[in-house]
Amino acid sequence: MKGTQDHLSDIVEIFTEAAIAAGSEILRRRKERLNATQKADGSPVTDADLRAEEIIRARLLEALPGVPIIGEEGDGSTLEAARAERFVLVDPLDGTRDFLDGSAHFTVNIALIENRRSVAGVLYAPACGRLFEGNLVNGAYEIAVPSDGFAAKTPLRRTLHVRPAPASNPLALESRSHREPATESLLARLGPFERRAVGSSLKFGLIAAGEGDLYARGVSLNEWDIAAGDAVLSAAGGAVITFGDEPVLYGNPDLKAPPFIAVGDQALRTRVQGSRTAETSTE
Repeated sequence: MKGTQDHLSDIVEIFTEAAIAAGSEILRRRKERLNATQKADGSPVTDADLRAEEIIRARLLEALPGVPIIGEEGDGSTLEAARAERFVLVDPLDGTRDFLDGSAHFTVNIALIENRRSVAGVLYAPACGRLFEGNLVNGAYEIAVPSDGFAAKTPLRRTLHVRPAPASNPLALESRSHREPATESLLARLGPFERRAVGSSLKFGLIAAGEGDLYARGVSLNEWDIAAGDAVLSAAGGAVITFGDEPVLYGNPDLKAPPFIAVGDQALRTRVQGSRTAETSTE
């Protein structure tokens, strides 16, 4: 039996190949007339979302038999699968609204959850040609993906590590369309910050690559929205934590992740902790 290091490296390679295949299909369908409908929660879904998940599921079922797969566009058996010690979370097209609006900020996300932690993941932005991968044993990498695809072990790959946060005006990445009071309060306590709007889970990859410092959401998101980014950013030396400075755990009721802070530099995380302590002491 392979050791943990080989095991996670193999998993990431499988995820990478599946994400690239799904991304290629998404880009192909983007050139055509998209059939967009609305889900029960009001969010949009397109035939690109559905086909991308079909591709990912087919590849993972073949490569990882017996491992439950929970996908955003999957069936209703997900809660039972989330009770497993080991399962995969898939968001085949994160940022569908950005995708429909013509933005390049949409991603394919695949993550391995073991004992409620995200331990390996791939986050692929096909329209940007950037793929971020990582696991908690081997670290994080970015792979440049030409439009015609590539072999996962080519030299088009660089090691990722979070950057030291600037002493003044670190960069907070934020959603293009969502701001919440809890996030605004956090940034006000830590500020001043430079702020940049970035769609989808691409924000996690940019922090892992040293192109941002913090991303916070003061509301619960679906677990598949953040799990791959959690694995990549944690592997690059950052962390995804709750507002109470605890690790984010997966397999929660209704597959909802708690409000979270994705942070690069440990010194900035310490500032976040300090601001939380100061806020609590004044309550």
